[in-house]
Amino acid sequence: MPLIVAKRLLLTQVFSNLISNAIKHHHRPDGQIIVSATEKGDGYEFIISDDGPGIAPEHHEKIFGIFQTLKAKDTKDSTGIGLSIVKKILETEGGAIVLESELGMGTTFRFTWPKQPQTLKDDTANLVQI
Repeated sequence: MPLIVAKRLLLTQVFSNLISNAIKHHHRPDGQIIVSATEKGDGYEFIISDDGPGIAPEHHEKIFGIFQTLKAKDTKDSTGIGLSIVKKILETEGGAIVLESELGMGTTFRFTWPKQPQTLKDDTANLVQI
């Protein structure tokens, strides 16, 4: 993983939400989650993949909406705001997120993070080893 200058709290929030979702929504106790990174021009592409139940294509946009969940709210411990926060952070910081998934085929989130933070204040950015 790269050593980058980033707003630690924001980047941590992105990883925390994506990884915890992969764990929370996995259907097997022996599931796998793979995290990787690639340098891409003026940023990095991070990939978080799992071998879980997957998400049907018709729900790909819905999951990024605030208070949106794919399961009944009384059956899953979820507020439906995690992925909307992730998307907002990434767009605000100059990145983007893409979902690749099909039912039964696992889920992959690809997101980009710029090498240089949008605004850099001494108290908000740190060297972060992901």
